[in-house]
Amino acid sequence: MANKELEIKYKHPIIFYVLSTIIPWTFWIVTGKLSRETSPNISLISGLGFLGLLTPMITAFWLIHKETGLKKDLGRRIFNFKSIKPVYLILTLFLMLASILLAQAVSLLFGYSANQFTITGHYTFSSGVFPVWFLLIIAPIIEELGWHTYGTDVLRTKFNLFYTSIIFALYWGIWHIPLSTIKNYYQSNLVETGLIYSINFLVSIFPFVIIMNWLYYKSNRNIIVPIIFHITAGYFNEIFNTDPMSKVIQTVILLIFASWIILREKDFFFDKKINLNMNEELN
Repeated sequence: MANKELEIKYKHPIIFYVLSTIIPWTFWIVTGKLSRETSPNISLISGLGFLGLLTPMITAFWLIHKETGLKKDLGRRIFNFKSIKPVYLILTLFLMLASILLAQAVSLLFGYSANQFTITGHYTFSSGVFPVWFLLIIAPIIEELGWHTYGTDVLRTKFNLFYTSIIFALYWGIWHIPLSTIKNYYQSNLVETGLIYSINFLVSIFPFVIIMNWLYYKSNRNIIVPIIFHITAGYFNEIFNTDPMSKVIQTVILLIFASWIILREKDFFFDKKINLNMNEELN
């Protein structure tokens, strides 16, 4: 009954994804053009970029606000930690750290420098008026309050977990593309570094989303779990003197881990009805 009620309440996938694409893209395309001017207005660029980032969250909260059941469910999913097994919390906190350290260790076998393990104290991109450390924290919070309050579950009511993750990963990669036009932003710097690294960023999204959604549904849809996982992904990939090729190796490691959990838990990923994990009626 609860799953059926959820399917009824999550009923606006087109509205959510269209607004969450068109509005940010508009802001970011304009921002990209402004960032290439001779004397760019950094405050304006930062403001427009941030508005684009906020759009999925605002859209999700607007759609949730219209449904009493979803509002109640949202509160439950933010504050419920009792049912989360310790193994999923440990993976949420440390999997991305372990993956980048392992990737750097593997890169040593190919002649890359051990200096990669140095904590640099600086970052590989700029973020306008916002400190980079602040953006590494606030951006995942804002994004996941859109993706995992509405965006993921609205897909999950239509598809099994595997296809939900693949569809969203494809969308998320496309969603990031206009950011590559904004001078000195992370995606822009990737493009300048080389094609292989831009491709790696897009490919890496797929295992990342599969693992994140696996943790999310294993944790009874607790929204804090993907927020923390997303923060650790950005933070731990920035603090070390990591060679770009090590991030390619990290993608391979994450692909192997994602494939392992899919094979190990086929029913969890391919049974459409098993993953919503609703423990309470929505009304």
